[in-house]
Amino acid sequence: MKKWIIPFLLLTAGGTFNANAQTKQLTLQDCLRFALDHNQTLAVSRLEEDMGRLKTKEIRAQALPQVTGSGNLTDNLQKQVMVLPGAFNQAEPGKPMPVEVGTTWNATATAELNQQVFNQSVFTGLKAAKSGEEYYSLQTQQTKENVIYNVSGLYYALLVKKEKMSVIQTNIDKLTRLVETTQSQLDNGLAKRIDLDRIRVNLVNYQTQKSQLQNQLRVEENKLKQIMGMSVEENVSLPSLELSDIERKAAVTTDFGNFNLSNRTEFKLLKKTEELQTFQKKAYIAEYFPSLSFNGRYSYNGLSDKFDLFKGGSTANWFGMASIGLTLKIPIFDGFARRSRVDQANVTLAQVNKQLEANKLELTTAFENSRLVLLNSLSTIKTQKENVSLADEVYASTQNNYNQGLASLTDLLNAETSLAEAQNSYNEALLQYKLAELDLIKSHGNLPSLLN
Repeated sequence: MKKWIIPFLLLTAGGTFNANAQTKQLTLQDCLRFALDHNQTLAVSRLEEDMGRLKTKEIRAQALPQVTGSGNLTDNLQKQVMVLPGAFNQAEPGKPMPVEVGTTWNATATAELNQQVFNQSVFTGLKAAKSGEEYYSLQTQQTKENVIYNVSGLYYALLVKKEKMSVIQTNIDKLTRLVETTQSQLDNGLAKRIDLDRIRVNLVNYQTQKSQLQNQLRVEENKLKQIMGMSVEENVSLPSLELSDIERKAAVTTDFGNFNLSNRTEFKLLKKTEELQTFQKKAYIAEYFPSLSFNGRYSYNGLSDKFDLFKGGSTANWFGMASIGLTLKIPIFDGFARRSRVDQANVTLAQVNKQLEANKLELTTAFENSRLVLLNSLSTIKTQKENVSLADEVYASTQNNYNQGLASLTDLLNAETSLAEAQNSYNEALLQYKLAELDLIKSHGNLPSLLN
């Protein structure tokens, strides 16, 4: 019986390469590791995580001293004129006297320092910065888990299709031999033309199924490569497995563990979103507080009627100036804009709380459903295994009777079809078991364990 069923199970061995180094034989762990290194969506998520760390540094910079420098060179093409009272006019006493003010050339170099002493918005931003980094890290973790889940699901589906291909090829081989035998019997007058034609019809049907399944295998293999970040030109193969492994594992699967919502990355992300929105609300409230900053300024000014400011022995006069001070800003009235922003933050927090409730219900339901599907799959595997054994015995007996002339061709073809259906149902049960197991692992938040 086992010759009809190709083994199927989660792979644990390392990947190997064929001797010609042309086709890569990949285990599930090989596929997962490759995907985590090359998946484009995950790469983008990691870049966003880097961006989050850089944004944190930007926020922290607001609490550090801010130093700026500037320089200025001015050519007063037409100087300002000031009118002095007539008392200053010695040439014509009593007549107002216009006087040019300033010099033709002015140069200034300035350095300014500003340091926040008390700014509640900045302090709140600093507290939120760490949570922001953790949020981006959780986003990357969720993307990683999604990649593991999608790659594993496609990998299992590919394995099942390979088993179906093996079943179809076995049936093609049987019908090919039966065509040859029936043709010989027809040539000797021991069979009817209609019997040969019926066998050939079945053979063509299986060959068509094989062609369709080969195309499906190529399409799904390309999908797997795409998620992995592997070029579609790469030639890969999946190793066969021992059936006893999955049967042994299925036989001892009785404890599904307790569901812990805090293990799910999706829930952690929403909790972190709630925390960030709380900080955002605090930042809006902080706008009601006054802010105090320290500032210092130093400038060095040069004045001359000639463009000789930077020459040795020039006629320029240079003067320094320095000042320090405190700046206090007190928000008084902004048309209730701050209050509106706080109210908006409260609504956003209420939305996040509803999302948390919905997420909790969704994840709890997913765990229960995966548990039920896994239990049903275990029962189905046992039933289908017995069904394959029975169909195999019926086919062997019918074939023996047909060879002895005690069974009709219809009986033989029906037995062969029943055996093929039983084999495919068994393989499908294996797939459903592995997918249910995958969902259960996801429900426990343990998808990274598939890498081991």
